Amino acid sequence: MIARVFLVSLTCGLALGGAFACGGAKARPAPTVRAKLTPKDILQRSSPGVVRVEAGSDRVGTGFVVDSAGLIVTNLHVVIGRAELRVVLFGGVTAPVTRIAGIDPDHDLVLLAIDAPKPLLALPLGNSDALAAGEPVVAIGNPLGVLDYSVSNGLISSVQVIENETVLVMSAPISKGSSGGPLFNEYGEVVGVTTAIITGGQNLNIAMPTKYVRALMQAPISMSVEEFAAASRSDAAPRVVRRVPELERAIFNGCNRQQVLEIVEAIASAVSSGAPVYNQGNHEACFRIYEGTAVKIEREAACAGTRSAFGDGLLRAGSLSSFTEKAWALRDTFDGVLRAAEDWGRAQPGGLPAKKP
Repeated sequence: MIARVFLVSLTCGLALGGAFACGGAKARPAPTVRAKLTPKDILQRSSPGVVRVEAGSDRVGTGFVVDSAGLIVTNLHVVIGRAELRVVLFGGVTAPVTRIAGIDPDHDLVLLAIDAPKPLLALPLGNSDALAAGEPVVAIGNPLGVLDYSVSNGLISSVQVIENETVLVMSAPISKGSSGGPLFNEYGEVVGVTTAIITGGQNLNIAMPTKYVRALMQAPISMSVEEFAAASRSDAAPRVVRRVPELERAIFNGCNRQQVLEIVEAIASAVSSGAPVYNQGNHEACFRIYEGTAVKIEREAACAGTRSAFGDGLLRAGSLSSFTEKAWALRDTFDGVLRAAEDWGRAQPGGLPAKKP
């Protein structure tokens, strides 16, 4: 299933009972030069390895082939909880998903297996660790579930490491329906899996690096689609892990007392509005309230450290698959900033009347 690379060493040795010496210096093979490709080239070469993933009649995503026998990567949130999973291959042939071959909930990834009618085009995985801000990338997906094999391009805006987890922030536009699609570098190698959109983030989107895809492929499982759906439903409540950041009061360097107070009041207002909505069961509405406040502070705060703290919180929220987790991720950011504000206030003449939600 997973290709193994064998290294063969050519040596001089004994043959026919006689010793043969290596005669003369061998010419070294020329190094392989990777050709840079245009978005059009990447689309034409790679489309046969990109698929449409259907989870029932109302949920659509994108995926891509990583093994010619029929292994496909997509986002976990595209298929979770569904027992009716299909893959539409390049050319329109539909194949049912026969089993789940890998699950990585921490990075919103899943490995699907189908019985391929013929060998499929497996897309090459590139080195996502080599990516840096400013490098061009290309995404292929199914925006809105209707525009098959749509291509968009942009740049890696930043490579963020948050709590030891890496996410790629990119300007290449993606839309609903493109989740799980491949993100290519300029050589046509897959370096990421398009995962989320930062709403209001000025065309910033998130992809999971392919290093997590490699790890997923190296830890295969075999679970029936029915078992997968049942397990997902039995664990319907997403796992919420509280990770309140430890922020220093220096995040407020550059802000005056009034500006810090305004940030604290904005957080208190967001929580007082969002928490009751959350408790009523509308976790998306709560997240949207929190997100609006976080985006506003991330854009407008006078102190760079505070902008950075909220930027990290938005990135973490964007990398999670459920609105429950997203809401708590931003609540964690709020709590971390409030703790830092209390510490900052204690160091100021007259203190700071920080409001707690």
